[in-house]
Amino acid sequence: MKICVGLSGGVDSSVAALLLKQQGYDVFAMFMQNWHDTEGTLHGDCEWEEDRFVAEMVARKIGIPFYFVDLSKVYRQRVVDYMFDEYSKGRTPNPDVLCNREIKFDAFLEAAKKLGADMVATGHYCRKETIQSPDGKEMHKILAGVDPGKDQSYFLCQLNQEQLSQALFPIGHLLKKEVREIAREADLPSADKKDSQGICFVGKVDLPVFLQQKLKSVEGNVVEVFDPFYQDNPQYDFTRSAIKSLLKDCDEEPELITSYISEDKATAPSARINDYSYEKIAQTPDEVFTQLSQPIDYSSIKFETETYKSGRKHIKKTRYKDNPFGKILGQHEGAQFYTIGQRKGLNIGGHADPLFVISTDIDRNIVYVGEGHTHKGLSRLCTMISRDEIHWIRPDLEMKPGEIRRYKLRIRYRQPLQDALLIMRESGLYILFEAPQRGITSGQFAAWYDNDEMIGSGVI
Repeated sequence: MKICVGLSGGVDSSVAALLLKQQGYDVFAMFMQNWHDTEGTLHGDCEWEEDRFVAEMVARKIGIPFYFVDLSKVYRQRVVDYMFDEYSKGRTPNPDVLCNREIKFDAFLEAAKKLGADMVATGHYCRKETIQSPDGKEMHKILAGVDPGKDQSYFLCQLNQEQLSQALFPIGHLLKKEVREIAREADLPSADKKDSQGICFVGKVDLPVFLQQKLKSVEGNVVEVFDPFYQDNPQYDFTRSAIKSLLKDCDEEPELITSYISEDKATAPSARINDYSYEKIAQTPDEVFTQLSQPIDYSSIKFETETYKSGRKHIKKTRYKDNPFGKILGQHEGAQFYTIGQRKGLNIGGHADPLFVISTDIDRNIVYVGEGHTHKGLSRLCTMISRDEIHWIRPDLEMKPGEIRRYKLRIRYRQPLQDALLIMRESGLYILFEAPQRGITSGQFAAWYDNDEMIGSGVI
């Protein structure tokens, strides 16, 4: 069997190639260049050239042929243009997921097959198993990587059975430290090379600067939302009452605020989760879940101005009247450059706890923020995936309208898996989390797991 390894110059793909070579496969390496521009990137102008140089040295060390392919045109069309379009709509895309679906296991795979490859291997920390379906067909499973700190199965959540049939993941059974040890023992040039960061094949970027290649900067207001806003807010009141009606014990108050902080400082899920009744969920109409899945609208917060006299000369000035629901804190350069849950980049001080983006209004160019991890606007329990955005990695496990299943989900890489109910209806797939989630935003990929197998995914 002839196998093409996507050799990036990093240690993971290097060890993947080495292991396949040691196992006796006919292996060759191919390095793909997917990006030329350097605007907005935080590293050197020729970073990809250094990566290619290291990859070529690795191939020479292992003793396998090395090829180069330029996929920058298709990468821009299928990944970067998608990014720009999503951000322009106020959505938060994941280009790495698209890169795997559209580039590594599509355009790159086709280029490899032209060179005689039967399979493509990558350095992803995940595993693949092949089973026989009841009708005798092969069914491929994506399993989480053994290293819990490096599991990259989430990035493959949009692959289909045909792509998986031609994919190999040689290092998914290893821990990262074991991969490093193998590379050092083999004296591979990439053994101590740092892991890449940022956007797949673009690198670490200053996102606003990067997006300004196509998205115009327009100054707008940053508005802090105060707690009194939620006291009589129709959507927040509806969420509370609707969630309460779905609990097994209706006398219990629902948990609406997350204790989850971040991927780097993850706490345990909320001490008290919402214990839902399957029977009540089954009897609840689609309209309730549709409204539950909607984010809160902050457009009702208005600011009026007043004139006042200042100083000895009583110069007339204008200021905003105090508003119990919110306050204009400062200015931003474009609401499309911000995402829900974002903490960095606001450049606004004077608060005891950090500020987080809780909503963006692209049409009115307003960024809404809230103070602290427990701000009411930062947590949500329900979201929806439209029917045309649902992807089943295991098509044999596809849910039918009316079905309710309990899976573990994540909505971003490195997020600890969260317990949730998937509710399939004619109108779409509703995700009802047991514990409130921080920073749910449209455009994210939700991926659901049964134990360590990833079953499907979809765009929120």
